[in-house]
Amino acid sequence: MLLVAYVLNPLLMIAMPIALGIFLARRLGQPWRLFLIGAATFIASQIVHLPLNLGLDRLFDAGMLPAPPEAYHLIFNVTLLGLTAGLCEEIARYLVYRFWIRTARHWRQALMFGAGHGGIEAIITGVLAGLSAINIVVLSQTDLSTLPVSAGQLAQIQAGLATALGYPWFYPLLGALERLFAMTLHLCLATVVLQAARRRNLLWLAAAILWHAFANALALYVLDQAGPYWSEAALAVVAAVSLAIIFALREPPPEPAPSKLAPLPAPASAPREAPAVTQDTLERTRYQ
Repeated sequence: MLLVAYVLNPLLMIAMPIALGIFLARRLGQPWRLFLIGAATFIASQIVHLPLNLGLDRLFDAGMLPAPPEAYHLIFNVTLLGLTAGLCEEIARYLVYRFWIRTARHWRQALMFGAGHGGIEAIITGVLAGLSAINIVVLSQTDLSTLPVSAGQLAQIQAGLATALGYPWFYPLLGALERLFAMTLHLCLATVVLQAARRRNLLWLAAAILWHAFANALALYVLDQAGPYWSEAALAVVAAVSLAIIFALREPPPEPAPSKLAPLPAPASAPREAPAVTQDTLERTRYQ
């Protein structure tokens, strides 16, 4: 059962965003173009986000940036990681609203955009989890002593496999559950950043950055202090609040644009009545 869960986990990660996109396309009538733009936005944000984190890590290691006291390392690290994620992803989302999808200004469009952003993250994570699952399944069916590796490497492989197979059967599915919560967060963030673009008020963008940073930092902090189960519980609360924000910003469906009606035909002129024939009129026209 545990091996089945390892295989099912990446399949769910990949299937959930696709199913969400299909639902939004059919139920809310949104184009897949917004989903794909959301996916491209996430990838573009990571082109900045990942090197930024790596650069900051190198600067701290080299002593070029002051490190906090040892007692505050965890809080500092999770806060910094949350802020870099929020800054890179939400600013990227805002710039796309302002300069790429300028006509996307409705709640429904924001949901499709956010589904693509969080969806591609889930799909990429699912592909990586799938590769890991394949390794676990294959190694679990293999005589490890026959592997062409050194004794030290063999010991590492055996220890890693024993750890992977020592979890409860449902443990691998926590990854898919986390992606579900994360996609809910991204739907929320897309609707909040939409307000910044519509209202030309950057306070909404700041709120999205802070909410994103808080969610990431909370999950990392609880994971370190209490383990994965409590971390997922914390993310469940974040997802519930995010869902409430989504519905608080909900808008009625946009009214259809008025169709151009063909001009009415000009009214036909009423036929003129023939004059009454009398003896007098006959006398008048006698010589005409």
